[in-house]
Amino acid sequence: MRSYEPHDEGAAAEVVRAAASGPERLRLVGGATKSAIGRPAQDEVTLSSVRLSGITLYEPAEMVVSARAGTPLAEVQALLTERGQMLPFEPMDHRTLMGTTGEPSFGAVAATNNSGPRRINAGAARDSLIGVRFVNGRGEAIKSGGRVMKNVTGLDLVKLMAGSWGTLGLLTEVTFKVLPRQERVATLAFPDLDDVRAIGALSAALGSPFELTGAAHLPAGIAGGTARTLMRLEGFSESIDYRLGELRRLLKRFGEPEVVEGDPGAELWTGIRDVVALAEPREAAIWRIATAPTHAPAVTAAIASRREARWFYDWGGGLIWLATDAAGDAGAEIVRAAVRAEGGHATLVRAPEAVRAAVAVFEPLSEALMRITAGIKAAHDPQGLFNPGRMYAGL
Repeated sequence: MRSYEPHDEGAAAEVVRAAASGPERLRLVGGATKSAIGRPAQDEVTLSSVRLSGITLYEPAEMVVSARAGTPLAEVQALLTERGQMLPFEPMDHRTLMGTTGEPSFGAVAATNNSGPRRINAGAARDSLIGVRFVNGRGEAIKSGGRVMKNVTGLDLVKLMAGSWGTLGLLTEVTFKVLPRQERVATLAFPDLDDVRAIGALSAALGSPFELTGAAHLPAGIAGGTARTLMRLEGFSESIDYRLGELRRLLKRFGEPEVVEGDPGAELWTGIRDVVALAEPREAAIWRIATAPTHAPAVTAAIASRREARWFYDWGGGLIWLATDAAGDAGAEIVRAAVRAEGGHATLVRAPEAVRAAVAVFEPLSEALMRITAGIKAAHDPQGLFNPGRMYAGL
């Protein structure tokens, strides 16, 4: 497979214009750490942002950072850490789960709307994304937003590009708001709760005024040992002490928790963020399921009643990471039927290529939403050059 690695936006636009004259299908990639997510590639040539690298703007006082799309995410995070700041949405590193190498890229964070455990507090990546530059399917360079996001009239291209998975254009530069790093991080860990009681505890804590930045439940056998229900607090030390005490009182009916801090706490949340507990065995299919937190135990119970499965909950139960056997149409229908019954959507994050080619990887859309999606795709990429079929067959 041929590959293009343009060094600037103008060169990227030339590649797209040349492809459009073919037409020649293009597989858009950044660091290629998530390239196996979605339907198998139906394209002929790779167009990579890897050489579109470098931080173009950083203003700590304004809490904004811009970088070209191929800039390693680690490079941006290191710069922010030096100044006591961070990306608020805690993006996942997919390499352990997907078994990939390379470096996660800054542009791919926006392209996939990559958001981790802190989403319940700080929002998703798209909520912090305030500016993009990209090349559309006509080979035109487009700019939307910038260092300050004002009111938007008409189509908000910044939010549209977030989570588009390279189907609408090649991102060349992205701009995010950042936040200060917190002085202290502490996690309350309640032992031995079953799924229903754990979600009840997390819901009570999230409904309190004590501002959790992480809320997860690891059932027994996940990450080894007994079940643990986890509630992360961040802020000034005095505030943490007060909130820990209040949460203990509020949740005393759920047992006596321990407090986890320092490196053990950081490693715990990194493992949740990166889904480390489900990375093995490699042949397992991995599903990412979003549903109402109180419905989550019913979803997993329905799947487990028909198929061997392992899972854990993030976002207070609103996000389920689930591993099951890669049994093609039958296995996928069991998962989707359980999700339909309770409401929500499911994405097949990891499975053998033959399975991904045979089943709907992303949640199937209604006819009306598919028409809208197809119209947006046609407006930005009229010849269907970019990542054809990655999200939905025929698009």
